[in-house]
Amino acid sequence: MLTPPSNSVSSGFYRLHEQVQRWIWEQRWAELRDIQERAIAPILAGTTDLILAAATAGGKTEAAFLPIFSKLAENALDTSKAGIQVLSLSPLKALINDQHYRLSELGERLEIPVHAWHGDVGSGRKQRLVRNPTGILLITPESLEAMFTGRGQDLTRIFAALQYVVVDELHSFIGTERGQQLRSLLHRLEQSLDRRIPRIGLSATLGEMNLAKDYLRAGESDLVQLIQSSEEGQEIKLQIRGYRKAAPDLFIDDINQEREAEYSRNEIDIAKHLFKVLRGEKNLIFINRRQDVEQYADWLGRLCDDHRVPHEFMPHHGSLSKELREAAEEALKERDRPANVICTSTLELGIDIGSVTSIAQIGTPYSVASTRQRLGRSGRRQGDPAILRIYITEPEITPSTHPEATLHPSLVQAIAIIHLLLQGWYEPPIVGKLHLSTLIQQLLSLIAQYGGVRPDQAWNILCKCGAFKAIDQAIYIQLLRCLAAKDLIQQSQEGLLLLGLNGERIVNHYSFYTAFKTSEEFRITTAGKTLGTLPIDSPLTEGLLLIFAGKRWQILSVDREHRVVDVVQASGGRVPYFGGEPGSIHDQVRQEMFRIYGSDVIPAFLDATARDLLLEARTNFAAYRLANNFWLENGRQTILFPWRGSLVMNTLLVQLLANDISVEQGAIALTVSLPAQDLWKRLKKMAAAKPPDAVNLAATVSNKINEKHDLFLDEDLLCQNYAASHLDVPSTWEMLRQWMNAGNLTHSTNGLHL
Repeated sequence: MLTPPSNSVSSGFYRLHEQVQRWIWEQRWAELRDIQERAIAPILAGTTDLILAAATAGGKTEAAFLPIFSKLAENALDTSKAGIQVLSLSPLKALINDQHYRLSELGERLEIPVHAWHGDVGSGRKQRLVRNPTGILLITPESLEAMFTGRGQDLTRIFAALQYVVVDELHSFIGTERGQQLRSLLHRLEQSLDRRIPRIGLSATLGEMNLAKDYLRAGESDLVQLIQSSEEGQEIKLQIRGYRKAAPDLFIDDINQEREAEYSRNEIDIAKHLFKVLRGEKNLIFINRRQDVEQYADWLGRLCDDHRVPHEFMPHHGSLSKELREAAEEALKERDRPANVICTSTLELGIDIGSVTSIAQIGTPYSVASTRQRLGRSGRRQGDPAILRIYITEPEITPSTHPEATLHPSLVQAIAIIHLLLQGWYEPPIVGKLHLSTLIQQLLSLIAQYGGVRPDQAWNILCKCGAFKAIDQAIYIQLLRCLAAKDLIQQSQEGLLLLGLNGERIVNHYSFYTAFKTSEEFRITTAGKTLGTLPIDSPLTEGLLLIFAGKRWQILSVDREHRVVDVVQASGGRVPYFGGEPGSIHDQVRQEMFRIYGSDVIPAFLDATARDLLLEARTNFAAYRLANNFWLENGRQTILFPWRGSLVMNTLLVQLLANDISVEQGAIALTVSLPAQDLWKRLKKMAAAKPPDAVNLAATVSNKINEKHDLFLDEDLLCQNYAASHLDVPSTWEMLRQWMNAGNLTHSTNGLHL
């Protein structure tokens, strides 16, 4: 028996297996972290579901696996059952590779194998594990889905010895299609084994942890134990840097010149500042769009060439090849090697990339939770602060500038997100969706797993007791009819649901395993080496110059049949369009923005230009009298300022369009093509009437096919699905009635006020 680490009082340490204790000593840990100490007893007991919540680098992985390894080591002599003992689910292959590296050392010491299983792992390794299942399995939801459909009859044998299920980065799954898929798979696994398996969720701190508990074990959240880290937060250093974008030349009529004008002088200035303050260290630069990652990688690479210094700036996003992404990750891990990686959200989650000095964010952050996750990547060495620089570009104001743009919403949104982050507030996970697209996938998967299933059995497994409790029998029966009409399913004379011809084709295609929609893509190659992929709707032709993987290329050939584009390095290039936009904004963010506009406090973390932009925005906010007004007259148009999140904004937009009112949605406002007096009458009539049924309102939306299998739904199910995901009628009508109760409309030369 070893003594616990120095200067610590650790009852949990003594309960760990001796070899685990010895490993802890060899790491030279001064003590166990708070969350690690408190997790030992419940995990060793193995009788309860558990969530371990802490910031990035808060020790969650070790908190879960130190007692798990101890339990497995204590039971090593029990060979009565063969099978995987621990199933660990992760959202990213890179996370699995990282966890495999971190856990294998301790696993080898205890003779407990740790297996990685995802699309990049060879079939030989997978076959050996299926023949002799044992130890710890690290896997993505998609690969687990493939096991259900391809090895359904073997599941009971493979997981016969299962003792724990670990869900890494739990917060990233909640409310998403992948999350619903994972939730269903875990329930189906317990159904196959006919026993309950303790679940351990590893999560960042969420705004509403009870929702995380309900996600981990639906309907039994009271039985899920929550252990949140009580460690004090680290020091944070922040700066928001403002940049003015010159007004566009209204006389440019060439589309190519317009495309080039998309990136103006201020973006070049941002690149120069990044080069100046980051070069020579390790940093992460987050950008919302892949095409901007490529553009900044190109600019920063050219700055390295101009200054005759080594290239330290590397791109990292989901369209790049595995080899290029891993090369960037390895550069971050290497000691004494400067490395700056420009990325989307691909490096936001908890892959171990070592300690980086700072985080840069180009463009407006879209959520507090994501910003906190990114900030947590820096300052991971003891005593180091977390450093965040945010770069915001706002337009130069001219007489033709739209009033909404004069409020500089990007800057104010960034300030609001920082304020909420410092207050410790985070967005709660989104719940309440029907997830019909994912239900279709899970039904087809269930049929493939068993070769056929009765409708009532599928209902019980998937809906009544499973992940889709929001689906009632009427919707379920209607869904079955839709799938039968499209020949995805058939029913045998004995009443079994079987795969139809189209269902067989869907299930047997590799793309079936993902619950979310993926675009068809070209593979980009050079000299036989794959660089990555681009969406198939990208305008790619022979001779075209493009920027990809941070370098400049010319297209030599386009093989559309095999979807391969061959390129060679060139001196020129332009950034291709990748598609994809950030998510929705929470009510709390917009309401904090409203408070900032009405305040006279200047945040200390703004640079001089950002301060000037904020003062300019507040001056215009006051001139428009928006502190007491919810709208502004702009010629024959009226601009509405709800100060609410994306859900309410979208509901109001859909309702106005349903009433044949032309409207456009901006960053924080809706621009309506009606004079204020006319719009007032319409809104007053709306508010006085009974709120519309959300499903009927959804029927006015032309394109409701958003998720992967939505195309198999009939119009009624599409409406129900859209209403549950994109509309909030009660909150919208509450807002409308508050507007109407505030007073009568009067005219002002600076706008409209109540």
